[in-house]
Amino acid sequence: MSFSPGGQRRRRRPQFARPEMKAGTATRWGPSLFFLLMACAPAQAGAEEHRVLELENGERIRYMLSTHAADAHLLDAATALQPRSALNTAKMVTRYLAEGKIEDASLLSNAPKARFARLRESFEGWSDADFRRAYGRYFDAENRIVGEIAINGHRLLIWHLKDTDYLAAFFLVEIEDRLLIDDVPNETRANLRRVLQAYRDGKVK
Repeated sequence: MSFSPGGQRRRRRPQFARPEMKAGTATRWGPSLFFLLMACAPAQAGAEEHRVLELENGERIRYMLSTHAADAHLLDAATALQPRSALNTAKMVTRYLAEGKIEDASLLSNAPKARFARLRESFEGWSDADFRRAYGRYFDAENRIVGEIAINGHRLLIWHLKDTDYLAAFFLVEIEDRLLIDDVPNETRANLRRVLQAYRDGKVK
């Protein structure tokens, strides 16, 4: 809740939420930071491709790109999801948020207490309808998974939301055979964020 100049309480206006912003990890990068070292023709679903991104300072980021089927982001009511893959974890987190279950969503983080505190503050004043509207739309048929980026045990899942033409991002890390949301700052996550920015800038397809 927030206060109006007259001292009366007013309900904060919910906005479409972005998972990486709600995790408190959003970072802005300046324009034209990236150059792709190799041709990036779209890969077929299920394919894996080694890629290299070269930064302006000459540093190179090597990663593996995996693609998913066009309907991979859809929920199957008959399937019980487990956090054994980046896609499953992203779908579980998004479904929990669509249901307003921020505690359940936070338990899929490698820093659950910190994530829960941030989500609780960010979503103060939200109704059930607000959660459904902001996160339920992720499962709309016209959306798609752009790709899954891997650097060692870390993942970046890029989810395209057609209604706003936005690339949502999930940063994950493998811990004891589970893929969890990566809320702990580290160099690999920073490199994955650079790859994400290259996608958002249209420098990588």
